[in-house]
Amino acid sequence: MSGLRRRLDLTLPAGKGLSLRIVERPGLGLSPEALAKLVDDLKAVAQTTLTSGDLDYGVFAQQGEALKTSVVTVVYDARTRQPIAFNALALMDAELGGRSIEILHLGLVMVDPGYRGRGLSDMLYGLTCVLLFVRRQCRPLYLSNVTQVPAVFGMVAETFADVFPTPDRTTGPNVAHRLLARQIMARWRHVFGVGAEAEYDAERSIIKNAYTGGSDNLKKTFAAAAPHRKDAYNAFCERELDYDRGDDVLQIGQINMEAASRYLARIARPGSAPWLAGSIFIIALGAAVLPVLHWFADDQAYGALRPWRTLRT
Repeated sequence: MSGLRRRLDLTLPAGKGLSLRIVERPGLGLSPEALAKLVDDLKAVAQTTLTSGDLDYGVFAQQGEALKTSVVTVVYDARTRQPIAFNALALMDAELGGRSIEILHLGLVMVDPGYRGRGLSDMLYGLTCVLLFVRRQCRPLYLSNVTQVPAVFGMVAETFADVFPTPDRTTGPNVAHRLLARQIMARWRHVFGVGAEAEYDAERSIIKNAYTGGSDNLKKTFAAAAPHRKDAYNAFCERELDYDRGDDVLQIGQINMEAASRYLARIARPGSAPWLAGSIFIIALGAAVLPVLHWFADDQAYGALRPWRTLRT
């Protein structure tokens, strides 16, 4: 791992005999052999969770383009190196307030049934988001999530900041929520496998008939969807979503300093804390300190900056 690279590729201990690997844009940074091995690991996890059929979108799509804009997190059994869970986040471009921004879509999570109930979803979602947040110099990062699973819906609501919708939010979506959701539904449906015929209810942020664009085999009944420990999230999903039709909730939120601190305080395990702290420090070094050093190196180019000595001649 090198936190000084432009794209993350790091491995961390995850406690309880597990290890975790995070790879940013693997379709651009990995060799063909390493990329094929990573995809095989994702498919191995998927085969433990799908009862029928295959997935035909995102990192499983034939053309493989999604791997160029994804951040893939895989959890392994540290002893056998068997993949047991993964999350494929997607980086999506959008416009907000007259400027270009990046939205991090929380994407598809799959966990081997034999390892469920060990807090892996929190790790797969939150830890990767925190590291990307630090990598981007701790600037607030917008994120989105599409789900019909109460456990995931509640985890997003509790982990991140300014999330809409949530059960305890009595007001409608704000301007940012509306603008970002509109762009996501217009341009990025393929990222989460929603077909063109799906309708979007902007006031409730509900996608109706969402399972027709490649994610068909992920459709669940309410009884089959993993519940949250708090009944409010379960009640919201049961009330607002039509599981027979196949509805999803589209959540928009942010990861900021408050959310990152809250997450790390909750998830940090004694065995992984030193490694996690070290990795965050190295990533922060690359994101904040090195750009300053490069700024003063006036004889070398850095991104869009050109050498001052070259400009003078």
